[in-house]
Amino acid sequence: MDYDSLFRKQIDTLKSEGNYRIFAELERRCGQFPRAANHGTGAPEITVWCSNDYLGMGQHPAVTGAMKDGIDRCGAGAGGTRNISGTNILHRELEEELADLHGKEAALLFTSGYVSNWAALSTLGARLPGAVILSDAFNHASMIEGIRHSRADKVIWRHNDPEDLDRKLAAIPAERPKIVAFESVYSMDGDIAPIREIVEVAEKHGAMTYLDEVHGVGLYGPRGGGVAEQEGLMDRITLIEGTLGKAFGVVGGYITGSEPLVDFVRSFASGFIFTTALPPAVAAAATASIRHLKTSDAERMLQRRQVAKVRAKLDALGIPHLPNPSHIIPVMIGDPVKCRQISDILMDSYGIYVQPINYPTVPKGTERLRITPSPLHTDADIDHMVGALGALWKQCALAHAVA
Repeated sequence: MDYDSLFRKQIDTLKSEGNYRIFAELERRCGQFPRAANHGTGAPEITVWCSNDYLGMGQHPAVTGAMKDGIDRCGAGAGGTRNISGTNILHRELEEELADLHGKEAALLFTSGYVSNWAALSTLGARLPGAVILSDAFNHASMIEGIRHSRADKVIWRHNDPEDLDRKLAAIPAERPKIVAFESVYSMDGDIAPIREIVEVAEKHGAMTYLDEVHGVGLYGPRGGGVAEQEGLMDRITLIEGTLGKAFGVVGGYITGSEPLVDFVRSFASGFIFTTALPPAVAAAATASIRHLKTSDAERMLQRRQVAKVRAKLDALGIPHLPNPSHIIPVMIGDPVKCRQISDILMDSYGIYVQPINYPTVPKGTERLRITPSPLHTDADIDHMVGALGALWKQCALAHAVA
């Protein structure tokens, strides 16, 4: 059997639908974010407008300095899993910092936010007898995979709809363990969950709450604890999950919760037990980033100002973008071919990198450019980017927003 022909056939289908993904070959320049060298086609130097390093902390001197010191202190790698090679003191310091950030008793590190969701949800669902996991309809793929892997009963509730959640919880016998899984900031539409209402419904039915704060940590709350901190709700949420790879600018994932809950996941989650630990230098960098953002609000405030400027300038040109209260600006195109085309022209002719977001990341017909202004984008950067979009909107005959 010619397996390669089977692979090519499906890849060709992706290409014909306009959904084939092409990597941009970039080289981030330390100290010059959001500038990057482009090693692919197009302008040799570009400005990145779609990074999840939301605050530019990946190049902050305190973070890079801590990583360099960590390398000098502990070397490059962790040496293996934490069960076999031992827990490095830098792992423990980072977990203590994360537990403090979220006001929890304990925290546990994973190699990515995807793995922390997958491992925690699969372990909770599989090992709590008779568990039912109630999942928001728009939850991330990592949460969906974790729930699927758990083989627990799953109930999907309408996105950000506490009333639908209430009805579905009421239909489950009171004696069964129940886990309500949802996100704070949804990464593609940028909308924010009604956390208080969801928590109150879960408490009414004796359910655990599992909150993914990956697009909230570092960005919201007085110390960067996320939307739950901003709303004063962290103490009412059973488990808060987050990432070190977005606003904190490094890499890795984690969960926080009570000491028994975290120890339970540590003891039974295959995604933790059998995975090489984060390099200690990475843990040191993440700790430095968290400590900085716990005390500095400057990055968050400047980012919000730049987000507001981008929205206002898009509105002035009638370029449609989804209204939401977050830092994520989805510029709606609604056609995969045009979305790819606009992204390519922005890169080639304007030195602007915004990756097209197509199916299956978003539903067909909702293709978009996902713009994430940072505190390091200047007003001149904003004028250049919005002006380029305005020119391309006319060139590609795209519909303008209705005033």
